[in-house]
Amino acid sequence: MVARNKGLRGTRTIMTDAITGTNSWLTAVKPYAQKAPLAAFFLGVSSGFPFAMIGATLTTRLAQDGIDKKAVTAFTLAFLVYNLKWLWAWVVDGVRLPVIGRLGQRVSWLLLAGLLVMAAVANLALVDPTTSLIQTAYAAILVGVAGATFDIVIDAYRIELLKPEQLGVGSGMSQYGWRIGSVAAGALALVLAARIGWEGAYLACAIFALPAMLTGLLLGEPERHRDPLERRGLGEIWPSIAGPLMEFFQRKGALLVLLFILLHKIGDTLANLTFRLLFDDMGYTNDEIAIYDIGIGFWAYLIGIFVGGVLYARLGMKRSVLLSLILMGVSNFSFAALAALGKSNWGMAGAIGFENFASGIGGVTVVAYFSALCDLRFTAAQYALISAAASIVGRFLTGTTAGGLIEQFGYVDFYLLTTAAAVPGIILFWLMMRAGLIDASVGSAATDPGDHPSP
Repeated sequence: MVARNKGLRGTRTIMTDAITGTNSWLTAVKPYAQKAPLAAFFLGVSSGFPFAMIGATLTTRLAQDGIDKKAVTAFTLAFLVYNLKWLWAWVVDGVRLPVIGRLGQRVSWLLLAGLLVMAAVANLALVDPTTSLIQTAYAAILVGVAGATFDIVIDAYRIELLKPEQLGVGSGMSQYGWRIGSVAAGALALVLAARIGWEGAYLACAIFALPAMLTGLLLGEPERHRDPLERRGLGEIWPSIAGPLMEFFQRKGALLVLLFILLHKIGDTLANLTFRLLFDDMGYTNDEIAIYDIGIGFWAYLIGIFVGGVLYARLGMKRSVLLSLILMGVSNFSFAALAALGKSNWGMAGAIGFENFASGIGGVTVVAYFSALCDLRFTAAQYALISAAASIVGRFLTGTTAGGLIEQFGYVDFYLLTTAAAVPGIILFWLMMRAGLIDASVGSAATDPGDHPSP
């Protein structure tokens, strides 16, 4: 990898196939068979299931229990915990766990966070929303805290495990695993809930924490992991939080990059977390939702991942990200069309299929870009900041306004609104491309091969 300056502009161009694109099909396909991207898949499976437990699955559970729509969508505020995870991400980077710490910094935290998620999901299983909505909210928040901590470790482990040239495929495989984990856990919960009740369904889904935990035990510490040079005491807490942020804002165009991170997912988040409300109001059964999410959405996502990998390899990071943003915006429109059409199995299949196809492409391209933004000195903390910022606006709006907007405008106009909300992110990324800020914004995760000893 070679970095060069472009005259007085000082634009940093990283000359890698992953960013500029390649004509070699072998180069594009080879990483799929490598150990690190395959490991990223299993990490993604475990990362996705806590989201499903407090997302679509809990939404369906509450709706079927007769809870008011505004109260149902307000439960998505539990996701805001994910947006605060940067506050304790430094702990995952710098605090060595007693006893199991000998397994390695990342591996030991994978095991601890996985156990915390399993315990939190079990607790959510044992509460009854019909008798205590407040206790259910607290239980959902605990799942969010445990899931956010699991995410911190999983993301850091993935980025440090992947080589720079594997970031595209590895990020796609991670998102592929995330979707399988979230969909499989959600579908299993729906099917089991209809047969043995929601308590047993949630307890069964706790097993989805195991893939990441076993991956860490089998592969050990990632090659690119860098232990902190010194242990951090209480006096170093604020510098540990602020350091990754300060490094990021020293880069050229950092404010515009941050603005893009904040804006690009608003429409997608608003739409995705309300699909189950739409399906429930349209009269679809749990089995129908499970069939179409898995039978159509699953395969559409598979195809999207493959197409995303091809686009990333052939078009490069910048053009492939721009295309994926456009497709994800258009996918929201398909649900407006479904709502206007009325209950239709073919319409539902088409909307779910296109949304999953677009998300598969975006999972490869956008996540690869965000992974490339990280400095390996602050992997856990910095990716926590980026991923939290990427969804905070959409999640806040979903939890505070989505239910009310649906009741006021109806589903058709609501999904048209989410389509329009995707446009600012598309325009901003295009402007960043024109200004050379995409190349300038990447960190050492995109350039450091990890073939030198840890300090």
